Amino acid sequence: MTKVDIINEVAKKTGMEKVAVARVIQGFMDGVKTSLKKGENVYLRGFGSFVIKKRAKKVARNISKNTTITIPAHNVPAFKAAKAFKVKGGK
Repeated sequence: MTKVDIINEVAKKTGMEKVAVARVIQGFMDGVKTSLKKGENVYLRGFGSFVIKKRAKKVARNISKNTTITIPAHNVPAFKAAKAFKVKGGK
């Protein structure tokens, strides 16, 4: 599902104009990005959480040049689904 698909689905279900829905969706995404850049997690009860995961410094190999490089510690954004989304039985 793409951003356009989400906008169309929300507009259909709410009766709102697609332009207004697009502004709301973009505002939501901007808010999540801003919070994550500040190092703040975003929690949506019953849906999931947008969190920052810390990656430790590590040594990696560049196989084509046969050299080692150091990848510095860094943060990456991640989404953790709520329990309601987790499928029981692995299906």
